[in-house]
Amino acid sequence: MTSKDDSSMSSNDPTSPQQRIAEAFDPQLLESAGHRLVDLLGEHFRLVESSSKRVLNWTDPPTNVETAASFLRPDFRSNLTERFAELVQEMLSRGHNLHDPRYIGHQVPAPVPIAGLFDAVGAVTNQVMAIYEMGPWASSIEHAMVCELGQQVGWNEDQFSGLITHGGSLANLTALTTARNVSLGDAWEVGVARNGPPPVMLVHADAHYGVARSAGILGIGTNNIVSVGLDERRRMDPNQLDENLCDLRQKGHPIVAVVACACATPIGAFDPLNDISDVCQRHEVWLHVDAAHGGSACLSKRYKHLVDGLERVDSLIWDAHKMMFVPALCAFVFYRNKEHRFETFRQNAPYLFDPSAPGMSDYDSGLRTVECTKRAAAFGLWGVWSMFGKQLFEDMVDITFDLGRLFYEKLAAASDFETFHEPECNIVMFRYRPTEIRALSTDQIGAIQLEIRRRLIQSGQFYIVQNKFDGYGALRVTIINPLTDASHLEELMDAIREIGKIVIDEAK
Repeated sequence: MTSKDDSSMSSNDPTSPQQRIAEAFDPQLLESAGHRLVDLLGEHFRLVESSSKRVLNWTDPPTNVETAASFLRPDFRSNLTERFAELVQEMLSRGHNLHDPRYIGHQVPAPVPIAGLFDAVGAVTNQVMAIYEMGPWASSIEHAMVCELGQQVGWNEDQFSGLITHGGSLANLTALTTARNVSLGDAWEVGVARNGPPPVMLVHADAHYGVARSAGILGIGTNNIVSVGLDERRRMDPNQLDENLCDLRQKGHPIVAVVACACATPIGAFDPLNDISDVCQRHEVWLHVDAAHGGSACLSKRYKHLVDGLERVDSLIWDAHKMMFVPALCAFVFYRNKEHRFETFRQNAPYLFDPSAPGMSDYDSGLRTVECTKRAAAFGLWGVWSMFGKQLFEDMVDITFDLGRLFYEKLAAASDFETFHEPECNIVMFRYRPTEIRALSTDQIGAIQLEIRRRLIQSGQFYIVQNKFDGYGALRVTIINPLTDASHLEELMDAIREIGKIVIDEAK
């Protein structure tokens, strides 16, 4: 296709397939659209980071779906670069603005923006993985980041093994598949059915629902999950774990794994990993830790004590797309014992893996992940670490964890708010409970919390989430934008009060 300037770059829906394909692949279109993209993103972030937009651009689902569908009918008279800019602007105006400091909701961060540009390089050039030769640089970057983070856990480089997969749920499934295969011996080949009592998995009572999903997928069954009791700080109680294991051993149940948390989702509780490791070693059972959120405490001198003992566990997961502030999805799976790295999938695929080059197996990710084709998930993390170093990640952990404590103190000092726990990180659960509703039942108070939250997020002022405490509705924040500061937390409390007054008055 001959080169043309941007002003003449338009699609007339040419009848020739070659013309249509050439136009779609035109490097000049990429260049002109790319320039517009960066300009649009720059202006978007200037407005969002200054809280000049709504946090959540709320529109009811049917309307949004109808609008999205309307764009699927292209206007072939339009300039392609302008059409691209129109579509991007629509995406930005209708999305969720996680970079607004008033976004303090789910455990999904405001990622370092430039990380997305590194990810874009992988997406545009389609650097995929399964075997090293398909994605040599993507594979090398993943290997380098696995080595770097594994050493932050506390392991020597030649001691452990790791990989990256798409999200914490898939990471937990991958690690627990390995645990099942190692613990039960031949489960991969013959399944988990056994003569006698069924295999069980012992799990932190507040563990993420993805762990239960893993039990179902692995054939263990959700009915064979034993919830381990919690202490007064909602951490797994090592004494109760010990009692559970003794009882299960006495009854003849094979133990697949113990699953601890660092930290558990509801209130961010970090399990006492050294004590739990002692129990698991005494009973000779596999210890897995879901450190999707809290693994990043390894990077902080101030908060590393929260994960003391993490280096002793058999497997763990750690989401870089949470507290390392890079775009989703980039989830790490680690095995303390390097020999376990090929226990997950005991398969041969000769059309992919070259038996003439056995030394490549450690770099062929398809041998160790659920995925065959896998996106280059570590480009953003590698790029940001290479530009700013470890210190930036430590700074972001420290600032957001510190703010969790500050927000708790502000809530505790306010007579119209109720707190439930001293936060160990950036997750805080609470209720708005002014004098006029204290005589109501806990169920009624909980319902008021959910209504306040719904109105708050639809207003666009803030984004927080709902949860339950002792079975009743509560409010929960995760301070996962490093640009959030104390003033935003005070504004949140005032916004809850303002909306709460309306909700309470309407309920009278």
